[in-house]
Amino acid sequence: MGAYIFLGPELGKKQDAVKAVREKLPGAEESVFYSGETSVSAIADTLQNHALFAESRLVIVKNAELIKQKDDIELLASCIKKMEENTSLILLSDEIRIAAGLDNAVPAANRQVFYELFEREKAEWLRSFFRREGFNIEKEGIDTILEMVENNTEALKRECSRLIYFLSKDRPVKAEDIEKWLSHNREESAFTLFSRIAAGDLSKALESIAAMLAAKESAQSVLAGLAWCFRKLGDYLALLETGEVNNFELKKIGLSAPKARDDYAAAARRYNADNVEACLALTAECDILLRSPVAALESLLMDRYILAVVKTAAQRN
Repeated sequence: MGAYIFLGPELGKKQDAVKAVREKLPGAEESVFYSGETSVSAIADTLQNHALFAESRLVIVKNAELIKQKDDIELLASCIKKMEENTSLILLSDEIRIAAGLDNAVPAANRQVFYELFEREKAEWLRSFFRREGFNIEKEGIDTILEMVENNTEALKRECSRLIYFLSKDRPVKAEDIEKWLSHNREESAFTLFSRIAAGDLSKALESIAAMLAAKESAQSVLAGLAWCFRKLGDYLALLETGEVNNFELKKIGLSAPKARDDYAAAARRYNADNVEACLALTAECDILLRSPVAALESLLMDRYILAVVKTAAQRN
């Protein structure tokens, strides 16, 4: 029981931490809130009220980095100190820090930052995953996955769990197998959408997002994939600044496949570092809107987002 703070971009391990807390509260009444969408006073009311249908309560607050107002911080910190024994609170954020007042209200043992895995850790995670499933995968196959899939263990597990249905255990899994079946398994994805954004093809980008939404692809997962692509573009632009664009350096930032290199080279001709930051801000803003009462207009919100991202490139100095 008690309050917890789980931060950082490594979604898979963060979800495991949430699961561990949840398992300590079997049958708990669970409430999930998004900062920026739900007021802190409403969250505080939930924490202070008794659970109606269970003996315990779990309250999860996502995007906790958005709790910045002094009064809100003091109110929530006060609630944390006065929580009943049968109530637990989890504050979540993809950032690596939240307001100090909240951080200080939670015991150090209950605070953890889950950083993105190092490249060697990601590679070992994939190697172990395929080994457990009875596959032998070549290094180039692992590299291809890391280029085509958002690099956190949640996304890797989701995509690889689908992928294994198409692969053979009779021979080592090669890079071309990965590229073929990942592309086949998801004809439209955040990565094909980014390719069209990189080329400045607004019409095709709008067609791509429409196809994904029609196929019941989560708009939030599309935004998460695009955010990863734009952060990767930031790495690529930083590399261009050094003047050391060679195979070794490109592989270090996860770009070894020719198609991926072509996409990021095209994007770099349209976007600079400031544009990338603007696109990341637009992505975060759209994510918040999708969780608000206007979320019923999901298709319209995503179209407006794609238009804004493509127009951002046109503002390059």
